Amino acid sequence: MGSTTVRISATAREHLKALADRENVPMQMVLDKAIEYYRRRAFLEATNEAFRALKRNKRAWQGELKERRAWERTLRDDLHDE
Repeated sequence: MGSTTVRISATAREHLKALADRENVPMQMVLDKAIEYYRRRAFLEATNEAFRALKRNKRAWQGELKERRAWERTLRDDLHDE
């Protein structure tokens, strides 16, 4: 694994160290987890915004709902009442 130097504020370093000490893990691991959490959150926020934009376009949203109904029918394929 490669490494690089990144400057952070003294306050951020103190928080990072406290979290690492509390969890008894290296500071790098805490930082990696924090970045992954931030990355996932940003992805979900962008996805939510895209759906909000889709819903604002009534025609496009109706197309989305129509497509969902088509896919929902496939969920019942090959299922038999027991």
